[in-house]
Amino acid sequence: MTYLIIAVLCSVAVSVLLKVLRQNNIDIRQTIVAGYPVAFLLTWLLLKPDLSATADLGSSWTIILLLGILLPLVFVILGRAIESVGMIASDAAQRLSLIIPIAAAFLLFDEVLTLQRTWGIFIGFMALIALLYRKPDAIVAGRFVKTPTHLNENSGSKKVAPWFWLLGVWLGYGVIDILFKQVAKQGAAFPLTIFIAFGIAGLLLFLYLLVNKTQWQSKALASGLLLGALNMGNIYAYIKAHQLLSDSPSMVFTGMNVGVIAVATVVGVFVFKEKLNKINMLGVGLAIVCVLVLFL
Repeated sequence: MTYLIIAVLCSVAVSVLLKVLRQNNIDIRQTIVAGYPVAFLLTWLLLKPDLSATADLGSSWTIILLLGILLPLVFVILGRAIESVGMIASDAAQRLSLIIPIAAAFLLFDEVLTLQRTWGIFIGFMALIALLYRKPDAIVAGRFVKTPTHLNENSGSKKVAPWFWLLGVWLGYGVIDILFKQVAKQGAAFPLTIFIAFGIAGLLLFLYLLVNKTQWQSKALASGLLLGALNMGNIYAYIKAHQLLSDSPSMVFTGMNVGVIAVATVVGVFVFKEKLNKINMLGVGLAIVCVLVLFL
């Protein structure tokens, strides 16, 4: 259980860090790119990927390249979502992304759809709709928002509705989960997959910032060291929890998802004074119910 608790805390800490960076007008793209070398090194030290298996990846390379693009992109989207709707709704949407690979399992990969999973997917969609709901005039993430299509002046995304970022988090993490599952089915070892994907992600994002002549911020780059450590800490602890509790995978999965939603809610309300309307709070509750229905 210790590793499961560590995984939950690291996951929430990532959201906390992104929120603090946004509040201080720090370019999180730079933080993300600085975090990948750390995650890359820690993957090498902790997970010990077998580089000799690289030649056997075959068709998995397409999926790995997609991961290399999506991993940094979804981090940026998560940062935008946390800025616009707060970490409670953003973390709940991230955890609700589990219904995408479950739905894909029977729509694309011919798995049997049970009544329990049907209810779970239905509740999940209801939770997502409730989380996406915004009043025309609402206090979101601790500040007043006049309309749902206007954000903080310093956000760089004033014309994008808050629900767009939340939906992006849900779709992004859901697609990444499907990609990881497909790599595993093709026989590629998880440590090697994530090792290469981290390397590609960091390189592509660095080249993107370089081409756009980014003005580098020392605080952003220094924060990347912490982000990389937290990201890898989350992954490593989650893997260890599954290894130590191999007889209870559902408990690990449920504990991770429900734990993140619960801790993020506590931190968001009591630390950042985030305010959600009643429908949003219903969405958080439905998100927890969705996880329980799908995996217990």
